[in-house]
Amino acid sequence: MKITIASGKGGTGKTTISTNLVSYLSTLKQSVVLADLDVEEPNSALFLRGDLEKEQVSYKMIPKWEEADCTFCGECADVCNFNAIVALSDEIIVYPELCHSCYACSELCPTDSLPMTSERIGEIKAFTSDGFSFIEGRLDLGQEMAVPLIAQTIDYVDENFKNHIKIFDAPPGTSCPVIEASRGSDYVILVTESTPFGLNDLKLAVETMRVLNQKFGVIINRYGIGDNGVETYCADENIEIITKVKNDREVAKLYSKGELIYPKIGHFRDSLDEIVTFIGGLKCEK
Repeated sequence: MKITIASGKGGTGKTTISTNLVSYLSTLKQSVVLADLDVEEPNSALFLRGDLEKEQVSYKMIPKWEEADCTFCGECADVCNFNAIVALSDEIIVYPELCHSCYACSELCPTDSLPMTSERIGEIKAFTSDGFSFIEGRLDLGQEMAVPLIAQTIDYVDENFKNHIKIFDAPPGTSCPVIEASRGSDYVILVTESTPFGLNDLKLAVETMRVLNQKFGVIINRYGIGDNGVETYCADENIEIITKVKNDREVAKLYSKGELIYPKIGHFRDSLDEIVTFIGGLKCEK
């Protein structure tokens, strides 16, 4: 079972839900793993302190120009959809930051002058904590694209945790990294807040999930602030609200200290119970 926890904007409580949910599931004797896919700024480890078990470097493949046999035909630049190659009369320039590792230039080069080579993009770390594991993908500074590392982190989880409930903490927003984090999941939980800003970005996230033909539901975090616009929208669009997490200053205090919330806040634990019950229903459907 793969559950992606996403949001249309940052700061809605996505990581708070993810980290507390995986820890709570472990107390219920569930085999569970959390993958932090916000590889540009992973922060699950701030709340889930564990022992480092394994780390590995991640790479992406990029073309490297070899001048010897090149005829400067320009075919490589013509087939690149991402403007990662510029063909001049006496030089081929490759921009690794723009390369999507599609291999088109390399495979279609008539003189094999653009062999693919590996370039480091980041690392994947695996931690163990009390009763569960969590995986962190971390993009190197200066790297432009998060998607390759997100894909590799998901592959790592799939290969090493076949019989676990997999919780994916996605990046915020609705761009390519979120799509990569969501498209292979059984279900996506969209975390929002009951404010006009929250509603606006929820609509964008819902539109994205529908384009992906992805099953999804909503958690309203910090419930009690703002207005009832999110509830009205979900009712009109027939979107299931999984739970409403009450707004509570004590929750914010615990979060600011890097502490898990459910052991100390009863209503937060009740909301986690509702999420667990919902996920259990999804498993029964499968």
